[in-house]
Amino acid sequence: MKFNIGTYFASSGQYFKKRHTMQSGYYSSAAGMVTQFNRLDTIANNLANVNTAGFKEDSLIVGDFLRLYKEARDELPNANHTKEAAQFLNRAMNKAPQVVDAFTDYSLGNMQKSDNSLDMALSKEGLFFLVKTPNGVRLTRDGSFTKDDEGKLITKQGYEVLPSDYFITNQPVVLNQGDSAIEIDKNGQIFTNAGGGMTLEAAQRLFIVQPDNVALLKKEGNSLYKYEGDTEFISVDESEAVKQGFVEKSNVNAVKMMTQLIEANRLVGMYQKAMDTQMNDMNRDAIEKIARKS
Repeated sequence: MKFNIGTYFASSGQYFKKRHTMQSGYYSSAAGMVTQFNRLDTIANNLANVNTAGFKEDSLIVGDFLRLYKEARDELPNANHTKEAAQFLNRAMNKAPQVVDAFTDYSLGNMQKSDNSLDMALSKEGLFFLVKTPNGVRLTRDGSFTKDDEGKLITKQGYEVLPSDYFITNQPVVLNQGDSAIEIDKNGQIFTNAGGGMTLEAAQRLFIVQPDNVALLKKEGNSLYKYEGDTEFISVDESEAVKQGFVEKSNVNAVKMMTQLIEANRLVGMYQKAMDTQMNDMNRDAIEKIARKS
């Protein structure tokens, strides 16, 4: 049999091109499946907190490597279509979907009336109560407060609720044990009938804060947020947002989350089938090549 080097390289090139395409499809499917797993985790967490007071819905942004490359290529130090620039672009993975960003929706949840005079809700976006935790000062939208044995205003987890002058006095909000009437106005000013009298007197004011950039808030569980900015907290004394006797529910739309959950599950199944198909094709192709050689 006459050996034709041209035919050999032509057939070899087609083989490696086909194999490269199959591998790229397998990698892209695997990346897509991992992306959907991340979506499932986020959706499941949202659904688990659908009844958590003050909880805010989390979402993921899914993109692909090629889109990110196109957005940033003008800032690259090397010209396009050069060897130096080629290292920034992996053609085998350019269409692989991946999580490119995550964000929290801080829109208002439904306001639910309660029978607790110490329950408070904030009727405007971007505002938070300030509380003291073992890990430091934190922000929260959960205004389901109560009073401990010492008269301190605390959260359900036992964290002290802070007054507007906290960074001067270093003291939490304290209510007298004999106060039978407690009213909080729309600015967070507390009024009590000190000593059980008939008239209400102004007491402490709640520390209500409005972060400069909500993107710098990091969730820590129990509806708490850590602010990672450098700006010091300043109390918003004229917020006009406090609603006594109300609790803000989560802003999670359960129907939307269930729809997204079904969609993500279906995509996982589709990617799994694509990976199986790619793997079967590669295995079959390898077996056929080995059979021909033998």
